[in-house]
This record gives sequence, C-alpha cells and structure tokens, in this order.
Amino acid sequence: MRIHYNRAGERHNLYLFGNSTVVDQDQEPYASWGQIIPYFFDQDIVVANHAESGQSANTFSYDKRAAKALSTMKPGDYVFIEFGHNDQKQRGPGKGAYYSFMTSMKTLVDQVREKGAKPVLVTPTSRRAFDKNGHIINTHGEYIDAIRFLAKHDSIPLIELNPMTAKLYEAMGVENSKKAFVHYPAGTFPGQDKALADNTHFNPFGAYEVARCVVEGIRSQLPELATHITDTRTFNPATPDDPTTFYWPLSPFVNVEKPLGN
Repeated sequence: MRIHYNRAGERHNLYLFGNSTVVDQDQEPYASWGQIIPYFFDQDIVVANHAESGQSANTFSYDKRAAKALSTMKPGDYVFIEFGHNDQKQRGPGKGAYYSFMTSMKTLVDQVREKGAKPVLVTPTSRRAFDKNGHIINTHGEYIDAIRFLAKHDSIPLIELNPMTAKLYEAMGVENSKKAFVHYPAGTFPGQDKALADNTHFNPFGAYEVARCVVEGIRSQLPELATHITDTRTFNPATPDDPTTFYWPLSPFVNVEKPLGN
C-alpha cells in the first residue's frame, strides 16, 4: 500500500479488489499491476491494495477482505474490481459466470455504492496462451462477457484489460512475451533448482506494461481520475516497451513458489 498526502491533508482513495495479478507481490520474481499503478498518480491519490492471491469474487467477501475495505471507504473513493481467474475454476450447483460469479460481483458493486464510492469493473488479464497463428486464446470463457453485461446493465465504468493485454502479448510475440511473465531458467534466483514457466503471473516488466494498459483504461473511462495521472505519455499495447530498457532494482527476498491461483 502506498500513502500520499496533499498539502491540505485531503486524500482520495483508490481501492483494489482482486487476485494474484493485482496483489502487492513482495518477493521476486513476481509482480502485479496493482503494485505498479501508484507510480502513475500524483500525491492526491492513495492506492489501497486489498487484493490477495487465490481470491475469487465470492471468497473476497467470505474472507472479510471486502468488509475491511468498506470500513474505511468514503464518498468519492474509487474501487477497481478484477476477478475471474479463480472464479472460473469453481464447480458445483449454482456456480458459473452468470450465477454465483455475477451475484458476488453485483454484491460488491452494491456495497461500494452504498458507501458513496465509485465501482469500476476490470476484465481479467489474459493468460499467455497462444494458438498456432500467434493469437491469444480466450481462456476465461463466459466470465469476461458476464463482467461486460454487469457493467452495461448497472452503468458501471469498465476497463477492458483483457483485450488490451491480449494485444500486448501478441505484439511481443510467442517467445518474446515470456519476458513479461515469470519465465526463468533454473539457477536464475537463489534456491531455484527448476525452470520457472508461469503464463499467468507477471515479472516486474510485465506488471509495468499491464499497469500502463490500466492507465489507458483510466484515461478512456474515468476522465476525472485521469487528471491525477502524472505520466503524460500515452501507451498503445500494440507497441510495447523494450524490456531491455526496463530497470527494476531487485529485492533481496525471493520466492520461487507460484502464488495461489492460476
């Protein structure tokens, strides 16, 4: 969590609800867009990242993570909600994109609105899954369309992160896109005796690129929040940054175990 105060002591909160693609990853080589996004805002924005690995829309409520955020939420705050990766793996009666998932997402939206805050839906990041023609495969099934349906039905701003990240990976290419994910040969990090090949979770460069996609979504869908973005550069996912020019001071803390969720 990153705290900023303006000169008058006033602050505007941006809450993040989500899973391992959003959470503050505190050990190398994993990173998420949620921990990068504060970099792009001025001192009037406070980013409160309540995301956690392995979370789904329903477990985020069951585990009281939503309640904790709601307890400090105030009118005018923003809440970005990104789920779907783990929800789609839930099986059983009443489960599914237009059943339990939709109910859980709708509940979160209504709770946020009761606090006078502004919910924003975010379609889940694409996985690095290419077809034989070099195009990204939609691995989220109906869940993306369910989010779009809810956004339209309830007039909720929607950041289309899923197609933006698909465009990003396709532009990088099948092999080069590995440089945005946790793909490292054995021995790259202390205690890493096996190669890492994770096509869901980002390394710092990938997290930065995805965060830039989110920023473009903010510019498009949330003009009032966009006034607090300090980076004046625009970003086109079809022309990604060069990973060789990206610098990230590595943390001394390393964990080669994959975060919960996939």
